[in-house]
Amino acid sequence: MRYIRYAFLAALAIVLVTLALANRQSVTLNTLPEGLRAFPGSGIVDYSIELPLFIVIFGGIVAGILLGFVWEWLREHKHRAEASRKTGEVKKLERELKKTQAERDKDKDEVLALLDQAS
Repeated sequence: MRYIRYAFLAALAIVLVTLALANRQSVTLNTLPEGLRAFPGSGIVDYSIELPLFIVIFGGIVAGILLGFVWEWLREHKHRAEASRKTGEVKKLERELKKTQAERDKDKDEVLALLDQAS
């Protein structure tokens, strides 16, 4: 299984390097389209930068993956909160059970109390 993973990672690396070499030309990345640049006050967010195309592609992929991870983490919050609540409830019930068993076994002989706990 480990070799299959290494083979997959090697193939992925070859594909990514080939993609990067094929897309080395520079592109201009703008924060606003041409039509919105005419509005007053848009100069605050109007930036442009020249980058190789493969950096733009890989940056988009990484940004999408990070956005997906954050979205999924936020979506699963209710499940994590419920699991935490149930874990606390189980611990509380275990404490109550030990307290109840201790009260039940306080008048018994120690050996008999140990035998009752084992069964």
